[in-house]
Amino acid sequence: MSNQDTRPVILTGDRTTGQLHLGHFVGSLRSRVGLQDSHHQHLLLADAQALTDNADNVEKVRSNVIEVATDYLAVGIDPSKTTICVQSCLPALNELTMLYLNFVTVARLERNPTIKSEIQLRGFERDIPAGFLCYPVAQAADITAFKATVVPVGEDQIPMIEQTNEIVRRVNRQIGRDLLPECKALLSNVGRLPGFDGKAKMSKSLGNTIVLNATDKDIKKAVNAMYTDPNHLRIEDPGQVEGNVVFTYLDAFDTNKEELEELKAHYRRGGLGDGTVKKRLEGILKDLIGPIRERRNELSKDPDYIMDVLREGTEKCRVITQQTLDEVKDGLGMFRF
Repeated sequence: MSNQDTRPVILTGDRTTGQLHLGHFVGSLRSRVGLQDSHHQHLLLADAQALTDNADNVEKVRSNVIEVATDYLAVGIDPSKTTICVQSCLPALNELTMLYLNFVTVARLERNPTIKSEIQLRGFERDIPAGFLCYPVAQAADITAFKATVVPVGEDQIPMIEQTNEIVRRVNRQIGRDLLPECKALLSNVGRLPGFDGKAKMSKSLGNTIVLNATDKDIKKAVNAMYTDPNHLRIEDPGQVEGNVVFTYLDAFDTNKEELEELKAHYRRGGLGDGTVKKRLEGILKDLIGPIRERRNELSKDPDYIMDVLREGTEKCRVITQQTLDEVKDGLGMFRF
């Protein structure tokens, strides 16, 4: 990044545990494409963090580095505007994590609401991998290494941003000046997309996602399986829009808001069948995913290009993150030979 570049710095990324899906698209990918012109954006393929609960399947994590990078490029991330890098190839992040661990307590990590809910979700109880418990510290290292001031996250990740800023304040206090900037969460204007099965969370592990290279057949099958209003038994019955998964998806992806509001009103008063509404959603999702799938298929034919993008982006980020590490170590008064 040049000294003349005064754009805000963004750090965002994804754990490399599987292909990205529509939940990622509406939650972050769509906004990342727009932000790459107005911000200095770094995208981190978080393979090291993916190992915190996938250490027994390193190949899964490794192969999905390529899959997620391909998804990024297919949706319109431009490597000439956004730097894409691989977390495990940035050694400064590990050193910063080790340094920051001295500025946070185990009790504080265990109180982090995001970590508490994820521990419960995975059934760890007290058998928590240390790397997983320290995930907020590693994330703080990622964010501060790039001196990011904007971090796009979901609402459930706000506690992670708060903990990052706590660490920043403690480190700055120890150094005696504001070396590391605090960051702000950038929330999506669309709520979390539920799984097509009606469960609250769209999750790769639950198998209720629509991936970004889904075939038309896959899309049709997923839409047909979506929950609607269980009391809407006949076409003439009034239906409920709230909590209806099909309408939740239409809110997220239907760009014709005027027609959508008319559709909702019609559904509420009765006379509109679930099949008609699902057909509209199916068409919208096919139109959205079709071009992404085609670009993805083309990109997959040139794996050397994907690797070149990752290599070049990672090399740039290695310089940025190492400089921050050097500044932190100098500020703390540590040796640096």
